[in-house]
Parts: sequence; structure tokens; C-alpha cells
Amino acid sequence: MSAKQRRRLFIPIAAAAVVGLALTGCTGDIAAEETADTDCADYEAYGTFDAGTEVNIYGTILEVEADRLNESWADFEACTGIDVIYEGSAEFEEQINVRVQGGNPPDLGITPQPGLVADLARSGALVPAPQAVADNVSEFWSEDWASYGTVDGTLVGAPLMASIKGYVWYSPAVFEENGWEIPATLDELATLTDEIAESEVMKPWCVGFASGVATGWPGTDWVEDMVLRQAGPEVYDQWVNHEIPFNDPAIAEALDTVGDFIKGPANVNGGLGEVNSIATTEFGDAGLPVLEGTCAMHHQATFYEGFWPDGTEVAEDGDVWAFITPGVEEDAAAVTGGGEIVVAFNDSEETVAVQTYLSSDTWANNRVNIGGVISANTGLDPENASSDLLATSVELLQDPDTTFRFDASDVMPGAVGTGSFWKGMVDWIGGKSTAETLDFIEGSWPAE
Repeated sequence: MSAKQRRRLFIPIAAAAVVGLALTGCTGDIAAEETADTDCADYEAYGTFDAGTEVNIYGTILEVEADRLNESWADFEACTGIDVIYEGSAEFEEQINVRVQGGNPPDLGITPQPGLVADLARSGALVPAPQAVADNVSEFWSEDWASYGTVDGTLVGAPLMASIKGYVWYSPAVFEENGWEIPATLDELATLTDEIAESEVMKPWCVGFASGVATGWPGTDWVEDMVLRQAGPEVYDQWVNHEIPFNDPAIAEALDTVGDFIKGPANVNGGLGEVNSIATTEFGDAGLPVLEGTCAMHHQATFYEGFWPDGTEVAEDGDVWAFITPGVEEDAAAVTGGGEIVVAFNDSEETVAVQTYLSSDTWANNRVNIGGVISANTGLDPENASSDLLATSVELLQDPDTTFRFDASDVMPGAVGTGSFWKGMVDWIGGKSTAETLDFIEGSWPAE
């Protein structure tokens, strides 16, 4: 591990004194056999804890990704003695409030929604980020990313992983065989869509909005991409902050543009059904027809790389590859994305230790090296990414010339972002007009 990856912001001395003496090796209550093969140098700052010390984390990360999350802190556990217990739930957004109100919050929460972070902070459920976490955020995260964990001027959470949304996944072999070119502008993407539809070789797009209680969010990603690309970052920010109404003409134009791509029967839903199948097709399954040759393109984030079947080669000349949804002008460097924020419900020494580790460059490099994800942590070495696409995405996130905006629905108040916006997209794909849909969402915005 390079010196850059080893950099550490230490837990404050007072905290370390309570925790115990900092490690000079892997000693204390940790069994020798557990640490014999582990280099604990990167974990010395976190101290050692008594056997049986636990930190509970609750979040939205599930299945294979949850297994990889557990793997990412295995060495930390071995070297500190803390047992990190992770619980994932597809109903996190609802259940975290139930647990808080019932007096049973986790020690840490991992949420992909800055809007929910703000709601929890303003309810008094969260504790401010400790100094060690604040120092890590200052060193390894941009001001934009830091702002997503900041509520009313107080840092309450640190970023974790990241994703770039708006990738368009396709089969390089299919594109080459049919002479289809990668579009450089939105107009060219529209022309390509028409060309594929008219060829009748396959449908241009395959789309799925279904995601359990979160059904509808893939549709919001389409809209967010179009608002940023067509109206620009200033209007995007005004929209997110409700400085313009949800039914503003700029938002209507963006939704209509999405409709031009995915609401016409000639364009969707390759290998999956008619337009109405979009609402019931699981987002994780929606891209698979690209491999089957029944649709040409699928709009989804970097994390979709983990949804392709085992053995799928993700490469420019492989089974699948992806390009960023282009802007109005060629080479427009504007992308939407998402990520997670780690928040704390208490400030115990063991909670602070885990929270600090998760905000570090060491954790980012460990997790990305395991595969399938990226981070916007500036201490991350892109070479640790598990594919060329993810490495390129890391470089894009770290490029100061990139205009990045967090997923709007995740930043908006929960009643809108994870409520009416999700539901509105399902109603819209089911036949409601743009005006009806946007008026409905605007009417749900909470009063000041």
C-alpha cells in the first residue's frame, strides 16, 4: 500500500486515551491467530477494544454488496477488536424512522439520501460528526460531497461510496455489426434511437422502474440527467432546492425529452414487453436483454456492472460497455450520481472509531479493490477499480473540471424525493401526461 493510501487522521488524543493505548502492533484482546496474517499498521490510530465490543450499522446495501461491505472492514475488526455488525434492509427509508422513534436506533446508518440525512438531523436523531471524521472529509472529499452530509451548517455525515449515473450500457459487437456509432450529443442519441427503431433489428431501449418499495427511482434518474444536461447546473440546483417549482417549463422539457426516448412503443421495451412493462420490470433485470440481442441500450449507473451475469466481460471490446449520456454540446462534462452518507446516532468511542475508518482513504481503497464499486474519495487510487469502466469513472469524479450533481430525488425532502417523485414516474410511464405528473409532484412539496 502506498504512502498516500496509508495517510491517517488520528482520533483525538482524549478519545484515544479512553479507548486505550494506540497499537504498536496487533496486541491486546485480539487473538493472535486472527491477526497473524494482517498488517495492522493502517489501523493503529483506532485503538484496541475489549472482546465483545460491537458497533451496529443499518443501511440499504444488500446481498453480494453487503458481503463485500463486511469484507471491507474485516482487517479493521481483527486489528481493533470491534465486531462490526451490518444489517441491510430494502425498507431502510421507512424503518430507520420507526427505529429512531422507538428508541432503538443503530449506532451508524448508511443512507443514499442526503434528504433523509437532513430530516434525521433536524429531528435531533443524529450526533455531529467527530473531529476525526470532519478532518477526513476536509482532506479527502470535495466541498460538493461534504455538503451532502452537512445540515444547517453542521457536518453530520461523511460520504462513503459513489456512483455515476447516466451511463448507457450497450453491446460493442452489436453496435459494430449494425454500424451504430456512439453519440456525442443528445441530438445524436435521439437520432441513434430513431435509427435503431426504424431498422427493426431490435428495440433501442430496455427499461425497468420496479424496485420494491422504491419503485420509480430509475425513472427519476432519467429526468435528472436531462435537467442537468439541457437546463444546466444552476437550474438543477434551483429545482432541487425548490427555488423554481417542480412544474417549471425547464423540468417539463426534460420529462418530455425522456418521453421521446422511452414512452413510444417503437423504442421500448426490448425483450420485456410493451411500454407498460417498464413499471413492473425489476431494474436489475432490465438491462439483461442487451446481452440477448433484443434491445440495444440500457440507461443505468456504474453500479449496474455488478448486475451482469457471472462471466460477462465489461470492456470496450467485450460483451458490454457503456458511454455517458451526452450533453447538448459535445464533450459536456456534466454528470449526475449518487452515493451513501454515513451518519451516527451516538458518539461512543467504538462508534467514532468505525465512523472515522469509513471516512478514510484506507477504507475507500480496501472496498474498491474488492470490486464492483467506486468512491469520490480523492485518496482513492483509480488502479484499484475492478474494471476499466470503473477506473474511468473514478478519474471523472476526481477531475476538477467535472460538473457533478447528486441525484436530485435523494437530496429533495423525503415526501417528494422518495415519495411523489417516485410515484409520479410510475404514473407517468403508465399514461399520465407531463403536466399532470409535474403538477402532482409540485403539490406534494412540504410547506416551509
